[in-house]
Amino acid sequence: MEATPLAPDADSSRTQFWVKRWERGKLPWDLGHVPPDLISFLDRHRAEPLDVLIPGCGSAYEVRAFHAAGHDVMAIDFSGPAVAHAREILGGLGDKVVQGNFFKHDFGDRRFGLVYERGFLCSLPPARWPEYVARISSLLAPGGLLMGLFLYGEEPEPPPYPLNDTLAAELLGPHFHLRTSQAAAADTVPVYQGMERWQEWLKGEAPDTTR
Repeated sequence: MEATPLAPDADSSRTQFWVKRWERGKLPWDLGHVPPDLISFLDRHRAEPLDVLIPGCGSAYEVRAFHAAGHDVMAIDFSGPAVAHAREILGGLGDKVVQGNFFKHDFGDRRFGLVYERGFLCSLPPARWPEYVARISSLLAPGGLLMGLFLYGEEPEPPPYPLNDTLAAELLGPHFHLRTSQAAAADTVPVYQGMERWQEWLKGEAPDTTR
């Protein structure tokens, strides 16, 4: 017997799901500021400027942090209310936020040195995860970095949809190798409390350390 399809406003892979939540102000994932893990990363890595992409950006607080660190940042979200809210927060940097579908948007020839993740992967049903990984891998330049806060654990009433170590290895392992993984700073939203890890996944195979 086939499963009954979810209504658009009950399916977290559909625009209507998120538009409804933004319209109702139901935003349990919104931290209200830049996560301290990202601030620490930017303080520790003062490398050459990168093209940065923030998919499923929501309020896009991180745009200002990446911009201040000298990076050329682009954020994208398919929810009109989310984009309007982000542009209001960012003021003069609001043009860095694009309304569009991350999976269908035409990025042209642009390839990014860094893709920042927080709350986007876990908002998608697991059936969409391979598409997420393939899309990010195609948009990252060789040696590019997928990094940010990833959700791990159990969630009885998703979304969010957390990872576990086995799933992460199966999903990301063919395209990336894990460079850094540590528990997130305590400053996080209640819905993610104790479940977030700061991770840095480098595109490509792990270096051969046996030589």
